[in-house]
Amino acid sequence: MSRRVAVLRGRLAEPVPGGTRKDVLLRLTGTSAVAGLLSAALVMPWVGGAGLVARDSAAAFMDMSGNLEIQPLAERVLLTDADGDPIAEVAERERDVVPLDEMSPWAPAALMAIEDERFYEHGGLDLRGTFRAAVRTAMGNTQGGSTITQQYVKNLLIEQADGEEEVEDATAQTLGRKVQELRYAVDIEERLTKDEIMEGYLNLAYFGQNAYGIEIAARRYFSVPASELDPAQAATLAGMVRAPSYYDPITRPEAATKRRNMVLDRMVDTGYLEAQEAEKYKAQELKVDVTPRGGSCFHSEQPFFCDYVMHWLRDSDALADTQEERDKILERGGITVRTTLDTDMQKAAEKAIKKYVPGDESTKFAAEVLVEPGTGRVRAMAQNMSYGFDEEPGNTSINLAVDKDDGGSHGYQAGSTFKPFTLAAALDAGLGYGTSFNSPESTSVSGMRNCEGGRMATWNVSNAGESSGGTHNMVSGTKGSVNTYFAQLQERVGLCETAQMAEKLGIHRADGAELGVWNSFTLGDQEVSPLTLAGAYATFASRGTHCEPTPVTSIRFEGEDGRKVEVKPDCEKVIETKVADGVSHLLQQTFKGGTTNGLGIGRPAAAKTGTTDSAAYAWFAGYTPNLVGTVAVGDIRGGEQHPLQNVKIGDRYYGMVYGATLPGPIWQATMEEAVDELPEEDFAPSPKTFGDPSPGRPSGSGDGGDA
Repeated sequence: MSRRVAVLRGRLAEPVPGGTRKDVLLRLTGTSAVAGLLSAALVMPWVGGAGLVARDSAAAFMDMSGNLEIQPLAERVLLTDADGDPIAEVAERERDVVPLDEMSPWAPAALMAIEDERFYEHGGLDLRGTFRAAVRTAMGNTQGGSTITQQYVKNLLIEQADGEEEVEDATAQTLGRKVQELRYAVDIEERLTKDEIMEGYLNLAYFGQNAYGIEIAARRYFSVPASELDPAQAATLAGMVRAPSYYDPITRPEAATKRRNMVLDRMVDTGYLEAQEAEKYKAQELKVDVTPRGGSCFHSEQPFFCDYVMHWLRDSDALADTQEERDKILERGGITVRTTLDTDMQKAAEKAIKKYVPGDESTKFAAEVLVEPGTGRVRAMAQNMSYGFDEEPGNTSINLAVDKDDGGSHGYQAGSTFKPFTLAAALDAGLGYGTSFNSPESTSVSGMRNCEGGRMATWNVSNAGESSGGTHNMVSGTKGSVNTYFAQLQERVGLCETAQMAEKLGIHRADGAELGVWNSFTLGDQEVSPLTLAGAYATFASRGTHCEPTPVTSIRFEGEDGRKVEVKPDCEKVIETKVADGVSHLLQQTFKGGTTNGLGIGRPAAAKTGTTDSAAYAWFAGYTPNLVGTVAVGDIRGGEQHPLQNVKIGDRYYGMVYGATLPGPIWQATMEEAVDELPEEDFAPSPKTFGDPSPGRPSGSGDGGDA
């Protein structure tokens, strides 16, 4: 008996019922194969000539491997923000391991009363208890015969099983499995103290409702820690371990009450409770006070970012080298992941989005991402819709800011935010700012070839509402986002070269398909995610170095391991510094009477708007030298079928939503707060090699010149 529990109640061991052991064995023939095996191997060495066989059987039993490795119990994956403050706990099995002396003593008392009253007296194989259970079973009153140690072994084997096959082996109703379980139990008793076994069992056991261990079970069903369980609550939980679903006090209160009362009666029989006390508790209702299930991103303060981090961890070599190893670590838990999330920036993004595109009862969405140039660290990830799994308006489980493989959507056409990739390709090819074309309201472009050398059909292209016709160069064409100018610039530099430049900068489709290389590439008819676009624009901000967006800075393994893995930025120089600086110079001009006019943030910034055909989606992508932000607005049902035309969003009616109409103000409001604690930095000067940086001076020749 536990020395702690013994202080509560003393009790006397019961005698074995049913006469001598030999008499019991004869009555149990054919009733309990396991009891028969134990009797032959361990009980009957003194019974006649059977002794030699029995001794041989016992020797064979002890020669079996009994070394069961006890791995750390599966716990949660703790996610923190960049400052180390918790933002989420994620667990395949929701569990909080607590020591025995932090559990109410009524918990082990109730468990022993109903499962193994002689736990502190036997060595893992309780022959008296086995015989008693077998006798009662033979008499029609089915009883379990496994000791707490045996149950602990079985639960350990299930917990540590690698795949469904090992789970089936651990639960198989076979004599061989039972014998091996018994052998492990003997070994466990030799290696651990009784209190250690009891502690292990109560932390390991499953109590239903995704509650693993007594601590989570106490909080789930009664909203108290395990240290505060009273006898009735402890009896309810102890009664569940045999059949958690059947005795669930939430879904089957009558069955749970009957089982609780049985446990309370057994606590009287075993000396843990006075009969009067038990009757008092039996007269009470269950008094269930449910704490909602945790252990998932659904319950996180930042559910969408949490979901993105978990997808990233499953795919990251920083966690482990193989997919199998990563899956095991995330299932086992016991790691603390420090993410890149800046809580202040996140709040700024959330506030701006909800101000301009309220998510309540709306199908219109807004999603925003902030990324740090030079590291790729994702500083914020916000959207207007709530995290959930029903189909109500304003509710979604899809992370609208990331790729499909990261828990996101198939992406959205990015519109004119793709035009800077054509600028980069042109500057990289040696063309200058003065490269000019007659760019009327509409024109035809022919002769372009894809990357396989296929000749494209003639392309008829027109300017959008935010563009104006006339002769334009890179500066004026960018300020006005002139479609007919960029169509001709793409033809000059090459369609394939433009697409390859976009890929260098980190652009890829959100649905995982290859980029489509066709005439309208420069106008952004590819479906991408806000995160991908932010990573590409961060390449311009960091002067030509592309860093893969990452949400994690470190991973610390808890327990005996204790190691810490620092996640370093994954960066590569992909374009020349002068090319990146040239694009940044051109995109700064949009604030000077261009498409982003009036959306400044009080410090140097560069940006580009984007609106797709018929306003299916609207975008804004902008940056300072030390922070990038992208915003996408659309309809979650599909922008092509539900365009941003003649719509009411929030309290305002819009005939047509352009990139500067909604995404621009969201970006502006976010960035004004997000950069507040960042140093104000200037962009590098415009590279002289690209010619006169002054706006609106076409060269006439269409060729760039060197200064």
